[in-house]
Formats: sequence, structure tokens, C-alpha cells
Amino acid sequence: MLEHLTKETFKEKVFNYEEKKEWALEGDKPCLIDFYADWCQPCKMVTPILEELSKEYEGKVNIYKIDTEAEQELSAIFGIRSIPSLLFVPQEGQPQMAQGALQKDIFEKAIKDVLNVEK
Repeated sequence: MLEHLTKETFKEKVFNYEEKKEWALEGDKPCLIDFYADWCQPCKMVTPILEELSKEYEGKVNIYKIDTEAEQELSAIFGIRSIPSLLFVPQEGQPQMAQGALQKDIFEKAIKDVLNVEK
């Protein structure tokens, strides 16, 4: 099940940008965040892939969705200009952004390489 984040839940589970200057993941496991909009066709193509991945990596990676229209402040903070934009957030180190409707194998490679998580 993909969890939708608001500004408040983002600050609790990912990064409290209002209190911290240096990036530090708040959550207990790496995460992948899908910045999307309901009207976006490529975003709709990514959703079933993310749902599959959330089951396959359950307990290892949190997968979140952020509606760019409802959460414009979060979109602005991350400089989201096109959607889908996908933020890979490792347990340690800097997050990395990818754009576009990625194939499942690309997601799996990024989860392995960026998040350091194996299935």
C-alpha cells in the first residue's frame, strides 16, 4: 500500500526541513517518493509498478506519494518541474532525483544502487 504524504507527515517520516539545515532522514528505513498529479498519464503508468515494489520491498523500503497540486510547498522545495519525479532517499547520504515514468527494472537498480537495499 502506497502512503500519501502531506507536508506534516513528510516532516515526520522523511525530513523536517523547518527545523534542520543538514539533510537527515527521519524514518527508520530508506524511502522512495513519487511526486505526481492525478491528471498525469505517465504518473498513472508508474503507480502499479510502485505498488508491486512496495509489496516486494515491504519492511525494507518505504514508498510514498506526494500530490504536487495539493502539496505545492513540498514540490517547490524539491524544485519539481516535471512529473513524475522520483526521489530516492537512502538511510545515509544525499537523496537522488529521477524523472519520468521509469521501468520496473530501473526502479530495482536504483533501489539497489542508491538505497543500498536488496530484495
